[in-house]
Amino acid sequence: MIKILGFILTIAGAISLVMGILGVFGSMDIGMSPWALIILGVIFFIAGIGLLKNRKDTDQT
Repeated sequence: MIKILGFILTIAGAISLVMGILGVFGSMDIGMSPWALIILGVIFFIAGIGLLKNRKDTDQT
């Protein structure tokens, strides 16, 4: 379960980072501050990678 959450956070962070960077450089209008997307993307990406690296899956016996 923890690895699934880590994978989802990593993917969400990567998508948020890409959208934020495209918003900063002006090629995409998102409707919110692109800097907020970049900050959230970094937080989610680092949290997801941390979960994937340091946690063992609790569903396995």
